[in-house]
Amino acid sequence: MALGSLLPELQPGGTSRTPLIERVARWAAEKPEAPAFTFVDYSMDPSGTKITLDWAETDRRARAMAVRLREAAQPGERAALLLPQAHEYMMTMLGAMYSHIVAVPLFSPDQPGHGERLVGAYSDAEPAIVVTTRNSLPHVEKFLADNDVPQPKEIIFAEEIDPALAASWQDEPIDPDDLAYLQYTSGSTRRPAGVEITHGNLAVNARQLWAGWAPDRPNPELVTWLPLFHDMGLMSAMGLPLVYGDHVIYTAPLSFLMRPLRWLQLISECPNVYTAAPNFAYEYVAEHATPEKVAELDLSGLVTCLNGAEPVRPSTLKMFTETFAPAGFRAGAHAPAFGLAEATVFVTAAAEDTPPRVLIADREALSQGELRLVDAPADGADAAEGEAGARVTSLVACGRPVGQYVAIVDTETSAELPDGQVGEIWVHGPNTAPGYWRNSERSQDTFGGVLAEPGDLPAGPWMKTGDCGLIHEGELYVTGRIKDLIIVDGRNHYPQDLEVTTQEAHPAIRPDFVAAFAVQGEETERLVVVAERNRRVPLARLDLDEVESAVRAAVNVEHEMSLHEFLLVEPGAISRTSSGKVARAATRQRYEVADLATTEARLAGRK
Repeated sequence: MALGSLLPELQPGGTSRTPLIERVARWAAEKPEAPAFTFVDYSMDPSGTKITLDWAETDRRARAMAVRLREAAQPGERAALLLPQAHEYMMTMLGAMYSHIVAVPLFSPDQPGHGERLVGAYSDAEPAIVVTTRNSLPHVEKFLADNDVPQPKEIIFAEEIDPALAASWQDEPIDPDDLAYLQYTSGSTRRPAGVEITHGNLAVNARQLWAGWAPDRPNPELVTWLPLFHDMGLMSAMGLPLVYGDHVIYTAPLSFLMRPLRWLQLISECPNVYTAAPNFAYEYVAEHATPEKVAELDLSGLVTCLNGAEPVRPSTLKMFTETFAPAGFRAGAHAPAFGLAEATVFVTAAAEDTPPRVLIADREALSQGELRLVDAPADGADAAEGEAGARVTSLVACGRPVGQYVAIVDTETSAELPDGQVGEIWVHGPNTAPGYWRNSERSQDTFGGVLAEPGDLPAGPWMKTGDCGLIHEGELYVTGRIKDLIIVDGRNHYPQDLEVTTQEAHPAIRPDFVAAFAVQGEETERLVVVAERNRRVPLARLDLDEVESAVRAAVNVEHEMSLHEFLLVEPGAISRTSSGKVARAATRQRYEVADLATTEARLAGRK
């Protein structure tokens, strides 16, 4: 049985497809002095400097940007955003939507770790203009000179736009099917691809997410540090506040990474607040919390914290809840979710003000495509030993969709699978993108799914997510990426299970920085595990043989499989996507060309 339905107002032609950019002028007229966007700048003052734009100033700056963009480019041409996260970024996005210029939300070239992704996305988009800042200009010029990429007609400096230009902007009609921006995928499995997000896609998906969250408290606020070039960050900071004219408080990702408790300190200042982040962020902030720091927080106003963009781990939910319960955090605020750029971002969420549901499943049965529940206590462990010694894995419910359909489909027959069986997750709704930028073949493959014997469901088009999952008692459970599935001796293994086993095998392994993948052997695939070294274990006390023996034993016992090779690498060596997920395919490519900085090599260099 599929999940969801198409609400009348969310169907094609419904009022909820009205472009959100039109609401900026509405809020500027109805509540001009109400706060719209507050950026917290920690670059000069560690305690943070808050810079707030009200709705009147937001509309004025967005229109001024629209005028400047149209002076440099024609409707339909692309503008690459190569600038830091701040108000200039937000105003450029809004100005582009006013002006019919297609925004390409990227990042300043000095951001470390994503150079290859930036080259790929920028080249694919072929932007006519670049929007940046004076401070970022040297990095932009170096990027344009050092790489074989299209040269822009003009470089615009966002902070130098004269707000007085707004007076000369004349509103133009915007169709919901007009292209608003290109959302480049994070590149976890292949090179970045530009998802075509229309004005209607954005409007519908923002409303779907608010409906899924069911905000019943007055004047909700949103707090986020997520990168604006990422789909979840852009929806959190830009899409959601436009729907009802709410206030968003945001900062730069690096500000969070340097001092993660800043995130919760900002939340503590709000009586009714929503937030979102990947799973690793909740564990990261809990690891940095002390009883003294927790005592300074007040999380009683945190209504919902969405957890998505990567597998949600029960142990993380438990750790975060236990750590911050003294600060008033409620377990029911957790909202595990599933989404992807091809659906604009949001697909499902378990936001019901109850603790997330966790299933304990027989791992062997799950690898064969069937859910078999095991009587094992859901005590927060990610994997455990269940009844009669069965190897088990924990699955977190990701809730239900709103205003769209989700079906579990057999990839061979395109037939919908019954509840409890594992298949590919397919999505149908007005939030799914029309395709990939200038890639009709891949667009048809991803967005052109047709159900065999659809029954009461739409026959198509369905968007194929590339993720495996199942439906149980009306909720979606995600089991992993199809392309990441490891098949050894005819048995299927989910990499996230192997990664958890690895990181729990020895304290010298850095949690959440493990990549498990397969390489081709003579007769079958072979398992390789790459794990980053935990800085908390001093190099002088590190025994590499001991670490490897512990990992091999754990994998053998827990998964009944042998490990072809284990590599302990230096912190930062494992490739990650723009949203912070481990990029297994990229890490495998670097492994195959011996481009990983191993701890063994570092120790040898010290001798």
